[in-house]
Amino acid sequence: MVGDTCDDPRVTSPEQLELVQQARARVRSARPKPVEPLAERDPVARVVVDVSLPHLDRTFDYSVPAAMSEAAQPGARVRVRFSGRLVDGFVAERISHSDHAGALARLARATSPEPVLTPQVAAVGRAVADHYAGVLADVLRLAVPPRHAAAEAKASPEPQLPPGAPGPGPWADYPAGPAFLRAISAGKAPAAVWTALPGPTWPTAVATAAQTALAAGRGALVVVADARDVARVSGALAEVCGPGQHVVLTADLGPAERYRRFLALSRGSVRCVVGTRAAQFAPVRDLGLAVVWDDGDDLHAEPHAPYPHVREVLRLRAAAEGSALLVGGHAMTAEGRLMIDEGLAHAVAPARGTLRGLAPLVRPAGDDSELGRDPAARTARLPQLAWRTAHKALASGPVLVQVPRRGYVPSLACAACRTPARCPTCAGPVALASGHAVPHCRWCGRPAGRFTCRECQGDKLRAQVVGAGRTAEELGRAFPGVPVRTSGRDGVLAVVGPEPALVISTPGAEPVAEGGYVAALLLDGWALLDRPDLRASEETLRRWLAAAALVRPGSEGGRVVVMADAGHRAVQSLVRWDPSGAADRELADRRELGFPPVTSLAEISGAPAGVADLLAAAELPEAALILGPQLEESPGGGGRGRRASVAGAEGRVRAVIRVGRGDVPALARSLAVAQAARSARKALDPVRVRMDPADIG
Repeated sequence: MVGDTCDDPRVTSPEQLELVQQARARVRSARPKPVEPLAERDPVARVVVDVSLPHLDRTFDYSVPAAMSEAAQPGARVRVRFSGRLVDGFVAERISHSDHAGALARLARATSPEPVLTPQVAAVGRAVADHYAGVLADVLRLAVPPRHAAAEAKASPEPQLPPGAPGPGPWADYPAGPAFLRAISAGKAPAAVWTALPGPTWPTAVATAAQTALAAGRGALVVVADARDVARVSGALAEVCGPGQHVVLTADLGPAERYRRFLALSRGSVRCVVGTRAAQFAPVRDLGLAVVWDDGDDLHAEPHAPYPHVREVLRLRAAAEGSALLVGGHAMTAEGRLMIDEGLAHAVAPARGTLRGLAPLVRPAGDDSELGRDPAARTARLPQLAWRTAHKALASGPVLVQVPRRGYVPSLACAACRTPARCPTCAGPVALASGHAVPHCRWCGRPAGRFTCRECQGDKLRAQVVGAGRTAEELGRAFPGVPVRTSGRDGVLAVVGPEPALVISTPGAEPVAEGGYVAALLLDGWALLDRPDLRASEETLRRWLAAAALVRPGSEGGRVVVMADAGHRAVQSLVRWDPSGAADRELADRRELGFPPVTSLAEISGAPAGVADLLAAAELPEAALILGPQLEESPGGGGRGRRASVAGAEGRVRAVIRVGRGDVPALARSLAVAQAARSARKALDPVRVRMDPADIG
């Protein structure tokens, strides 16, 4: 290479020259390098490293070089050397000296001076991790989006002047509504469980409450289940609070746009946000109101560790930041009812007279009065009452048809003995994708054209469950000339017009109709009510109320027909439009049986050896009860020190630990300690821990 010379005459070849250069490089590297000075003030940074190992769930001390002192402030991102590799982390705090006896490693790099982890979010993240027996690094991964340098370099908009204090608006229809707004305006921290009136006014009510917090100089955070509700609340916020007063934060935003909006909240240029569960940790300045709408929706349960629920996260945020809390929906969950019973929240409900004026008329298809006209009213999928209601309603507007199952025919059975059809290869359910398709397995996708029943040897198939696609096809033939529109997983409609149409929708995908639906048909109620799930009745009523709330008031001709047993408690609650009474009865039953939310459950799942190992290591509370078909107590067990045996089991197993509400912190702490111990000794069988899982069967 040019410039590579040596004045030693003994060096006569390129190979010798290379050896000389290597020797000189070793000499230079052996020379002591100048030590870069440390920061003069608070030269130690406590860092939360992005490592999900339970036994490393704490902060680690690092020295702060003077050159990084300005950037490595609390909340900023840094890179540190950890276990021989570079990892990301957040500066939790700066301190003057460390308790560590040895020498401290130095920060490798200050990634950005932006304080993206606010002290409030860090404190709530720690509380959430402790409550769910999780790791803080996992919570912060949910709370802080990845950095986007270009978005960070752009300046955020100037803060807007807060809007003026609003009037009560839709809250005037609730006896306790104006008082709730006054408490927010006074800077207090009220908590309320709100059962909303049917109709389109709930987004305006949410926006009015948010404007009340903004007018008081504080922030507002609204979390809803899906993008359609985000759009509805965002439109109401723009109308009530004015432009530029809020941002939308959802997981499907691009990385640059999501980070830009996150920074607008972190820097305080915007103090109001609406979004899906991606917004539950949004860094709202001086939070004054936290809202979760439709808290029973399973989309509010985070599918990633430590599996927090939005309702619980916002409850912890409200308590930590001194903000108001509003848990709302057309239905009421047992958790919401328990908050009222324990004095943790006030009930905000409409007066019965107001409710009767806005609710549609609901009729079950199989009640006694209808059986005289139609003997098949209880067994037919579309009895005469449903046909008459739809036919009359289609003369003046759209009709909503709610179908619990998506697809065409998602489940087939033997036509002779009704035994469910199963794939001969993997034993999965056999389904039909269309009227001209060959039956196929929903699991492995193999065709199942040649069917032989394993019970009666029959070779004919019949539909066991009818999906939304088949329903749309049947209704299209029954009502010729009427447009049929579908809304579901393959395409969700946000809005439909006021003209006559049949709108076939799966639960949760119902579009809003301009002017409201004239009628709604709630099909196959048994498919929802007969599910082997603790929340089957509660979830069914929630889905029915959400659909019926889109129908015009009964005084304007709005009708709802529900195809289910008229005597079922959920059906009667829908007929009376009594979500609070239904939640009260649901909670009473769970209290009698010792089910959540009166008690708390922890689900432990994994390989048999791993589950047994964790249960053996955990110091469970005295009254903890281990449940599960794969587990058995050892002789003489009872109380502390019980052990479970899962020897010989194959595949994944599950154990459920039940404790009283007072023992929840102790249970979470014991499971976290046991997970940390297994992590420290590098146990090979991973085990998943979920506190209060929403989908427990």
